[in-house]
Amino acid sequence: MSDNELGALLRAHRESVTPAEVGLPDGPRRRTPGLRRAELATLAGISVDYLIRLEQGRDRHPSAQVIGALAEAMRLAMDERWLLHTAAKGTSGGLCPEAPAPASSVRPTVQALLDRLEPSPAVLLNRLSDVLAYTTGYQQLTGPVGILDSEPANLVRFVFTDGRARAAYPEWEHVADEQVANLKMASSGDDPHVTGLADELTVTAGSSFSDRLRAPARVPKRTGVERLAHPDVGELRLAYEVLELPDADTQRLVAYLPADEATSAAMDRLARRQPGALRAVTG
Repeated sequence: MSDNELGALLRAHRESVTPAEVGLPDGPRRRTPGLRRAELATLAGISVDYLIRLEQGRDRHPSAQVIGALAEAMRLAMDERWLLHTAAKGTSGGLCPEAPAPASSVRPTVQALLDRLEPSPAVLLNRLSDVLAYTTGYQQLTGPVGILDSEPANLVRFVFTDGRARAAYPEWEHVADEQVANLKMASSGDDPHVTGLADELTVTAGSSFSDRLRAPARVPKRTGVERLAHPDVGELRLAYEVLELPDADTQRLVAYLPADEATSAAMDRLARRQPGALRAVTG
């Protein structure tokens, strides 16, 4: 990951906050986006020199109180505060136990939940975005696209290294952003498994991956609509929900439903179901 993730996050957040959002006047002739360092330092109750050292990575041992003050000063949301806290822990210099290996098995209760989601497409992923289990609806949806061809199937690797991915995802840039955001979110501190995958993709995928990896971390979306170009039934609009499971491995379950009537009809044809078996989610 970035060798100064905390500094990059602080700088990105500072530059995205307007003075008006924190109760300061805009003032004329501002040469920097967002807040000046002096403004943020005053709001957080720290020195400008210390803030500069944090942003430049020359001080990598901020206390939790300092991180909390900076987050409060910038009015960060809870998820953004968590990312800032995680980045600070990663630069603390303390000895952390090696992260356990990513899960490769599925709890019986989770498998039972997947079974009950049929005929909806749903997939269970570990923190590396390895595909651990899926419904037949997901197989019908993604098998012809090529997502499940590798063993183990991995969504990040497919998006960045399989030539079919850009054809499968009309909004590939957005999908790629989300995949890297999920990878960063799943990594806490020094995770050799995440680092190993990141190093691999830095070499095999090049700048399309490495540029995103170097960008400040952000919270991935947990709901939305994804477009998928299916080779048999055409373009689909899929509403998705991401459910984080209470598990130390950071597993997540992603469920999909048609986002419009045309997609609903196409998915019924794909699964050879009666029309209306999988109703569209609209509004």
